Amino acid sequence: MQLKGLIAAMVTPFDDNKEINESASKQLINKLIDSGVDGLFILGTNGEFHVMNDDEKVEFAKLVIREVNQRVPVYVGVGGNSTREVIHLAQRMEKIGAEALSVITPYFVPPTQAEVINHYKLISESVRIPVILYNIPKNTGFNLEVDTVVELSKSKNIIGIKDSSGKIENIESYIQATKDEDFMVLSGSDSLILKALQVGASGAIAATANLITDIDVSIYQNWLKGDIASAEKAQQDIEVLRAVLKLGTVPSVLKKAVELAGVPVGSPRLPVLPLTEDKIDKVKEVVDYYKLF
Repeated sequence: MQLKGLIAAMVTPFDDNKEINESASKQLINKLIDSGVDGLFILGTNGEFHVMNDDEKVEFAKLVIREVNQRVPVYVGVGGNSTREVIHLAQRMEKIGAEALSVITPYFVPPTQAEVINHYKLISESVRIPVILYNIPKNTGFNLEVDTVVELSKSKNIIGIKDSSGKIENIESYIQATKDEDFMVLSGSDSLILKALQVGASGAIAATANLITDIDVSIYQNWLKGDIASAEKAQQDIEVLRAVLKLGTVPSVLKKAVELAGVPVGSPRLPVLPLTEDKIDKVKEVVDYYKLF
């Protein structure tokens, strides 16, 4: 499997009862694919994996895999704190047709590097499909060190890493250290898509693609064509959206923006609260800026 291109970190649509909204999920899936994304990354941070139980995750993954129907790869998040539970969920996702798994590092009680190596190796050995490491130290309190990534890159099923550290130096260090392995590095920070590509990343996983899909896709496509000026312009254009994302807890602002643009993805699950009216007005301005009403 080639882990590359602009992959959308898809939000999980909920209805008014905070249950999975099947029709909105299908609408969002087809919008993303029709806009040219190279894959869908589900049940990640913006996908609210942390407030969904395993049965719900499997139900949602089934829905996405069925609707996508092999048009693009589907990368499914299965990470958690318990190695045993992650293995169980990973095997369930493999059975329903997931093409690859994303596994966030354990959080709350940060493990040692040796413990996380063992964690990932046991998970990767429990399935036959590819595994992608997911590093987001701001949220987990744990950073995958370069030597750890090098060690894990030698594992048969571990094919790459999504790095959401927000540091281009981190991304570049992973790329340089694993260049002799068949291992791919993706930027998980929307602000670094172009910079990551320029230092050797194979692509990016972007949450902003839920709303401004065409812009995100154009960064990768223009970079492929060598049109760096256009890629840079698109990269800068993302900042208008990123500037308002801080108005609420993830993914409240993003989901409201997507909803205002016509896909009823609903509000996040508690404890995250919906946005107040004054903040919604600011999100409306951003949606209007991108001419998405």
